[in-house]
Amino acid sequence: MNSLGRHILVEFHGCSAEVLNEVPLIESSMVDAAKEAGATIISSIFHHFSPFGVSGVVVIQESHLAIHTWPEYRYAAVDLFTCGDSVNPWVSYEMLKQAFRAEHGSAIELNRGQLELLEKTDIDLGDLRDQATQKLVTPKYSRSVWFTDRNENIALSIRHKGDRLFREKSPYQTVEIFDTFEYGKMLTVDKMVMCSEKDEKAYHEMIIHVPLVINPDVKNVLVIGGGDGGSVREILRHPQIEQVTMVEIDEVVIRASRTFLPSLSSALNDPKLRLIIDDGIRYLAEAPDEQFDLIVIDSSDPVGPSEGLFSAGFYKDVYRCLKPGGVMTAQSESPRFNQAAFVDLNRCLKSIFEAENVFCYLAFIPTYPTGMWSFSYCTKNGLHPTAPLNEARARQISQDFDLQYYNSSIHRAAFCLPTFIQRMLDGH
Repeated sequence: MNSLGRHILVEFHGCSAEVLNEVPLIESSMVDAAKEAGATIISSIFHHFSPFGVSGVVVIQESHLAIHTWPEYRYAAVDLFTCGDSVNPWVSYEMLKQAFRAEHGSAIELNRGQLELLEKTDIDLGDLRDQATQKLVTPKYSRSVWFTDRNENIALSIRHKGDRLFREKSPYQTVEIFDTFEYGKMLTVDKMVMCSEKDEKAYHEMIIHVPLVINPDVKNVLVIGGGDGGSVREILRHPQIEQVTMVEIDEVVIRASRTFLPSLSSALNDPKLRLIIDDGIRYLAEAPDEQFDLIVIDSSDPVGPSEGLFSAGFYKDVYRCLKPGGVMTAQSESPRFNQAAFVDLNRCLKSIFEAENVFCYLAFIPTYPTGMWSFSYCTKNGLHPTAPLNEARARQISQDFDLQYYNSSIHRAAFCLPTFIQRMLDGH
């Protein structure tokens, strides 16, 4: 060999778009390709970028294998660099071409550090070299695989253990569950974080206990979405509840949560629950007038099957189906991450419920981009969300239910909006 290293620059065309968007599959393919070529693996680091694309590198003792994918173009760019002659990068090339189901691959090999152009210098490290030699150990392989939820300007990355616990593509969306290092098991839909075991209580306690503490006479509740079961769990803590109807469009979300997220889905078999697998938009359009005391819109972001849950027509049906004095709570996006959706939904709700009956409040959820998330409390000429708050009742509920986020002080404080959010909602 007349060079220090071999560097192969690779382009794969006509790949499987689905494969190119799968972090665990790409990571395992790259690791296997390195092993088969004879490399000694040191570490792997991989990120997914929502909605499309994966970047990653496998660091080997002999250098590295790196990749970036563009699933929307069915294209992947790969960089294979090996030092010495103990590793054959062309073995990796062939394995990756097959793993990505590429229709065509092209590559160019460069010799890096051509020996005839280099002059070797004797370096005498003396005792330092002897000490280092005595400390040499076999490198321990470490994995660093990341899930990334992002838009064009902001991203949140969460490290997980590399292998998915669950993945299924339903007729509506791709449902996955990852085991993360910091937040436990995490449910994602179409590469967006829905909830995690460690911080889900901030979301579910705030969307449920805010209306139920203020309105102790609620007996009949409708939940649209909420297939993980967290909202139903919190509702059914309240003994006065007589019936909960949950309409979830995707049974895969329910099945995955029942299997892997029992701390959230524990109430999905409660006899007070009427579980319906159907389109929530259609269900409400066909539902009788003035049927529910509380309607909870526990939806994902306004894309895919949830897009219609952010429309004026849908919220007119919500209003119609609420009893006089009834309440609706809804997740209403992040004022920082989804500013346009946040403002548009608030305007839509004010046009239907009237401005004096629409209130925005906040919770802080680390696994959601920016950490700041909003909810909307809307009444059909019903109770204000804070004025009639019974502090003693709020404290007792928080204590009896062992709530982790909600308390009487948080209840009031959540409706105190930062100036920039208030200005957004006022149209300034």
